[in-house]
Amino acid sequence: MIPSIGKSLPGERADVLFCYVVYVVFCVLALTAGILEQRRHHANLRSIPTRVLVNGTRGKSSITRLCAGALRGGDLVTVAKTTGTAARFVHPDAHEEPVYRKFGIANVIEQVGVVRRAVAYSPDALVVECMAVMPELQEINQTKLISSTIGVISNVRLDHVEEMGPTIDDIACSLSRSMPKGGICVTAERERLSVLKQEAARRNCELVVIDPETVTDEDMKGFGWITFKENVAIALAVAALLGVDRGAALRGMWSAPPDPGALSVDRFRVRGKQLRFANLLAVNDPESTLMNIEELMSEKLITRPLHVVIGCRPDRIERNRQIGSLIPRLDPERVILIGEPTRSARSAIPSQWQGRVCDLGGRRSSSELLDGVVDGIEGEASVVAIGSIHGQGERLLGELQALERITADAVVWTAERGREGS
Repeated sequence: MIPSIGKSLPGERADVLFCYVVYVVFCVLALTAGILEQRRHHANLRSIPTRVLVNGTRGKSSITRLCAGALRGGDLVTVAKTTGTAARFVHPDAHEEPVYRKFGIANVIEQVGVVRRAVAYSPDALVVECMAVMPELQEINQTKLISSTIGVISNVRLDHVEEMGPTIDDIACSLSRSMPKGGICVTAERERLSVLKQEAARRNCELVVIDPETVTDEDMKGFGWITFKENVAIALAVAALLGVDRGAALRGMWSAPPDPGALSVDRFRVRGKQLRFANLLAVNDPESTLMNIEELMSEKLITRPLHVVIGCRPDRIERNRQIGSLIPRLDPERVILIGEPTRSARSAIPSQWQGRVCDLGGRRSSSELLDGVVDGIEGEASVVAIGSIHGQGERLLGELQALERITADAVVWTAERGREGS
């Protein structure tokens, strides 16, 4: 007899029931595994006495390294992890290695693995750079993944407006989500300090406001790479909270390796021309970009004629525009656009500067990029690279590494600002 339509055979019902049971068992096992993993993670966190989460618009990677160096200077076993230009896991002896990312994609869940690796050293402290941008993820990063005892908000700038904006006060509130409830937060921010104080009060968090002027020019002489007093003052404050002597903290910071994307100025000789090249590709926002360029020019680490390279990135269209809008304030001899889509930056450059634009686009070899930069230079000039480092920016930097450096006149950042030496 043929079964009636709409009715299933006993064997079919058994198959459906079997699949349902397998699905339920799988869900139960996955839930159990998740609960156990969460418990292990929280146990790992509790085994690390001090956890420092570094957040803010600019300087996070440098501050993470400085804090770790300062704590190492005080003989505290310290593990650190940066996110910035190139994510790094920094071991207690200061040697480091890249953070492996499946398919090269960053995910906040990688912090679980970082904590697991850190615990193997039985550290006194873990210093981690916040890698979340979305406000909700910033809070999850704090409450679920790091549970910091000390937070850092370096500064508040107009950046990532699509995720945290649209106003700078909104960005301040978003960054405040990383403040530890019942803990301590260190900041160098001044203009949005009232917002940070309100948010700290909501979280019963003690807000420590540092004064960069407590860092002297003599203190800055120990650095062989470019950093700023605000960053150093934050690291000193964190070290002081953990009882580290100021001198020991400074010595630890002086010996700390710089971030791969740290601000640098090098001199190169290429085809009979001399370039002062300032790498600002790791600077996140237009305000900080402008501040850094003005600082470098005022101290004559870079001089005119000035050529500006803007690296564009397809997932940072608004930032591309913001960087392009800086051109009237920089008034460069020439603007070289690289990456994609260059039109996003070019559209923000006023018409009177359009004649100075050299648009190389996003499909150039490293040698073609260098040719595009050098061909428009006569004799000696300064080149400042701003915007995004990813893609074409990395290619250009890689090509520059093969150039002949002028070592006798290498530009060195000093506390006196502007003094040069070998």
